[in-house]
Parts: sequence; structure tokens; C-alpha cells
Amino acid sequence: MASTRSDAAEDPRAGPLRRMQALALGLLLLAIAGLALSQWMGGQGPWAWSKAFCEAAAVGALADWFAVVALFRRPLGLPIPHTAIIPTSKGRIADSLAAFVRDHFLDPATLLSKLSVLDPAARLGQWISQPDNARQLSGSARAIALEALDLLDESAVRHAIHQFVVAKVRSWNAASLGGDVLGLLTKDGRHHELLDAALLNLGNYLDNPETRQKLSGLMVKHARSEWPKIIKAVNIIKSVDDLGDNLADRLAVAIISEMREVMSDARHPVRLQYEDWLQGFIERLRSDPALVDRVNDIKMKIIDHPAVQDYVNGLWAEIHAALKRDLSQETSAIARHLERGLLRIGQKLAEDRDLREAINTHVLSAADKLAGTLRTTLTAHIATTVKGWDERQLVEQVELSVGHDLQFIRINGTVVGGLVGLALHALMTLLLPIT
Repeated sequence: MASTRSDAAEDPRAGPLRRMQALALGLLLLAIAGLALSQWMGGQGPWAWSKAFCEAAAVGALADWFAVVALFRRPLGLPIPHTAIIPTSKGRIADSLAAFVRDHFLDPATLLSKLSVLDPAARLGQWISQPDNARQLSGSARAIALEALDLLDESAVRHAIHQFVVAKVRSWNAASLGGDVLGLLTKDGRHHELLDAALLNLGNYLDNPETRQKLSGLMVKHARSEWPKIIKAVNIIKSVDDLGDNLADRLAVAIISEMREVMSDARHPVRLQYEDWLQGFIERLRSDPALVDRVNDIKMKIIDHPAVQDYVNGLWAEIHAALKRDLSQETSAIARHLERGLLRIGQKLAEDRDLREAINTHVLSAADKLAGTLRTTLTAHIATTVKGWDERQLVEQVELSVGHDLQFIRINGTVVGGLVGLALHALMTLLLPIT
């Protein structure tokens, strides 16, 4: 891994590590220099104390240097047994680390016991029942949804909507649904109310002088076209226009009178015929193959019409524009609805103990399954990942993490070794005169 050393040099932990290494090395060199000076000065009198301290300090510093270096590499490159412990034990370290994570962090019983005490449903309810939290969560959801809209493949979405809508409409039995709708409309005599309203509107229309004038004009026009000679003869005796007006008035009065009878008589023949025809038509919509096919043919022609196809294809553009327009605003209606929904959920969780217990049960069940899965897969992943690391990379990462502290071992070894040397020299000085 060519870039490892340059990466390590740029690591913020590298500087402090090098400074501690330089300090430990400086103390070793200082101890060796002190030992050489003491020896050069004869090693007697006060220099004997200096020699004892520096000699023991140098030995301690060298021993601890060897111990620290042996963790990461072979000292001086020599194939000394039980050195370069970390790189040569990479596989064992990987398995031990994976087993440690598995046994202490992914134990299902431990996780479930902590989750059950945590009461996640109650904590969730308390958190989202706070207006600021609900507003923050809905705002985050709004931002995510707005970005997701831009990431969608519009052509794919448009095609999917077109396929979905057209497929649903094609599979829709329009005749059967029409029969069901008409059946619902005729329930409790509602269709007779419709008939009465139609008759009333027709009666009002015929009772209008302008309508009668139009009816008279149509009758006279038709008569002159069909029987011109008779009309000319009649016109000598009496104005045909007046006859048309009288006939239109009488016809309107007669029709209005008949409609009043229909409206006032629940058993009127016209009403009974209307009832029979409508019920028969409903039944045919449900069971007559010929009528069903005719209705479905009309439906298919409507579906295949270019205007309908263009409308379906343009649905996503309208939906996308409306969603983006709303989500782009801080006062988004969708976000407000979500915020209110979250607050209601939080309030419901706070009030409904059974709901909290049900959610906690599902959470614990899911956590149990997830922990079992992670316990196996994550353990294997950790072991495989560590084993796959480059040995030099592994050593450098561990050394950068703990090497700074390990240098204190060298420093302490130097100082403590020197103090032990002084203590031993003092002890020997006291004991020698006795012996």
C-alpha cells in the first residue's frame, strides 16, 4: 500500500508520536552519555552515583525500547522470537476482536434487556410530542423529499404511471360498476325523486311563454313544409300562426297536466314503466354480455383517445410540479400535515399504554432477529476485514493510536531504571563496610 506512509505522516496523531519518540530516545542518549562521562571520570566518589544511575537508566531504556518495538516490528530487523507481535498475530487479533464485539456488544439477551428498560415507544412519544422536534423532523423529511424528486427518473415514473392507470382502467368492468352505481342510486326510491325533479323542470320549461312560442313556430314550420296546400287553404279561414299558438298552448297544458298526474300518483303507468325499464337496464348491465361488451367498447375507445392518453402522460408532470412547488416553501402544506401527524402520534403514544406495549413488543422482536443476524454476519465481517488489512497499515494504525502512550513506558523505564540503579548502589554502599 504505497500511500500508507504519506497518509500516516499527514495524520494528526503522527506529530505527537514522533515528539514522544524523540523524547524517549533523547533520554536514552542522555543516559548513555552520562554513563560514558562517569566512566571517563573514573567512576569513583560522586561519579559512582552518576554511573549507577546512568547505567541502570540506559539498561531500563533499552529494555523498554525493545519491548515497545517488539510489539510492532522486529528490533533492528533481527529474527528474534516473539517479536513483531501485532503483524504476526493479525489473524488471532482479528478473531479475538470479532469475538469480543460479538460477546459484549451483540449479545441478544443483553441488548433486549437494555431495550426493554429503555422503553423505546415511550421515549419516541416523548420526543416527537415536542413541537420543535416534530417541526425539525418534518422539515428534514421535506428537504429529503424535495431532493428525491429531482433524483427520480421522470420518464420511468411517467411510464410507470401510464402503465398503472391504463392497466387499471382496462381491467375495470365499467358495465358492472355502472349497474352497481345505478343500483345504489335506485335504493329507497331515489330514482323516483330524480324522475320527479326532471318532470318538474320540464313542466317549468313548458310553462314558459317563450318555450310555447318556439313550440308553436316549430309546429307551423313543419306543417307548411309537409302540407303547404292545406295550410294555404286553412290560412284563408284563420291565421295558421294563431292556430299554432293555440295548439302549442293546449299541448303544453296537456303535457303539464299529465306530468302532474305522474308526480302525484305513485302507481301511475308511466312511473311503473320507468321503474321496469330502469331495473331491467341495471340487470342487463350486470348480466347481458352484449350490453357489457358495448359498454366496454365505449370505455376502450375513451382510453385510446389521444386526448386521454395525453392527459395520463401529463399526470406526473402536474403531480411533480405541485409537489415541488409545495415542498420548496417553508410553509409547506405537506410538511404541516406531517408535523401535525407526528404530534398526534406522540400524544397517542403518551396516552395509550397498550399501543406502547405493542410497539415495544415489535421493536424487541425485530431487535432479537437483527441481533441474531448481526451477531453472525458482523462478527465474520470484522474478522475478515482485519485479516485482509495490510500488515504495515495495521501496525501504523495501531502505533498511531497507542504509540504515544507506549513511549511513556520507555520514558518511565529510563527514569525508574536510573532510580533503581541509585537505590542498588546505595544499598551496596551500606552493606559493603559491614561485610
